[in-house]
Amino acid sequence: MQQLTIDLGARSYPILIGPGLLSRREVFERHLGARAALIVTDETVAPLHLQALRAGLQGFKTSVLQLPDGERFKTLDTLATVLDALVEGRIHRDGAVIALGGGVVGDIAGFAAACYQRGIACAQVPTTLLAQVDSSVGGKTGVNHPGGKNLIGAFHQPACVISDTATLNTLTLRELRAGIAEIIKYGLIHDAAFFDWLEQSMHLLLARDPQALAYAIERSCRIKADIVAADEREQGRRALLNLGHTFGHAIEAATGYSEWLHGEAVGVGMLIATALSVRLQQLDASTLERVRGVLQQAGLPVQAPRIGATRAAELMALDKKVMAGRIRLVLLDGIGAARITADYDTQVLQHTLREYFGD
Repeated sequence: MQQLTIDLGARSYPILIGPGLLSRREVFERHLGARAALIVTDETVAPLHLQALRAGLQGFKTSVLQLPDGERFKTLDTLATVLDALVEGRIHRDGAVIALGGGVVGDIAGFAAACYQRGIACAQVPTTLLAQVDSSVGGKTGVNHPGGKNLIGAFHQPACVISDTATLNTLTLRELRAGIAEIIKYGLIHDAAFFDWLEQSMHLLLARDPQALAYAIERSCRIKADIVAADEREQGRRALLNLGHTFGHAIEAATGYSEWLHGEAVGVGMLIATALSVRLQQLDASTLERVRGVLQQAGLPVQAPRIGATRAAELMALDKKVMAGRIRLVLLDGIGAARITADYDTQVLQHTLREYFGD
């Protein structure tokens, strides 16, 4: 088992990474800090992993809520269902929420924990690669709105993140690839050597090689831990973690949160951000081909849906990084070097949107 720490003073917490963690009672006894909890999961994950988790929670008072599976259920109505279950389960302020599942479950359960009785503990137990390397870490919680993704939410740091790498064996290949998109992001924004490793080792990740997966998860979490510790509430550097997300969220919203997985949309979004960086003459064109190539190696889409540049721009305008009416974008200066800026030629942006999204 590997352990990292998100260093946030009194809100610091561990990230535990390794196989078989779900059923290890001593892990929860040491890190959860509550004896009563509501387990929030979904109808896909529960049959696969709930039994192992309950074995690890022997001696705890637990109840279970199973949600429908899918991004389209990441809504205020579903949040209300979780809050109702907390009330019915008589969970008090010394209790906890345990999020067992992917990013949707983690975001909803974390937001419920942030809201219930003005905040109770939450343990993130991610079962997808994307959640293990990204959404379970950093304290962002929330739900979607028809107008945009994650528009309603709160920062609420978990008590712990328990990433059982054995759960990745139950992922579909498509879900595995979606998680790899977020891993690629970390190389692009922060670590050129890691990006080089991904280009050379993608076949190992797709084959679910345990050592390769463990390294990729640990490296991704370490990068995110350093960034979050320096900028917990995304006032500056943390926004770099959103490379590709402004474009990707527009894809998800335009397609009803049902056709594209989050990682797939982010992958195309990173390609668009790279293309825009090239058009703004801050990046060599060869970098665009490297980014396209590693996405193709991972089996991720490299073509955006033809939702139209106007619709894409409208949805991007709802992004949380908009300030003073201007969309701030994460752009690349090179592999491993990113920056967030509102200082770009809007005509070049429009040209890039038309190229990828259509007129």
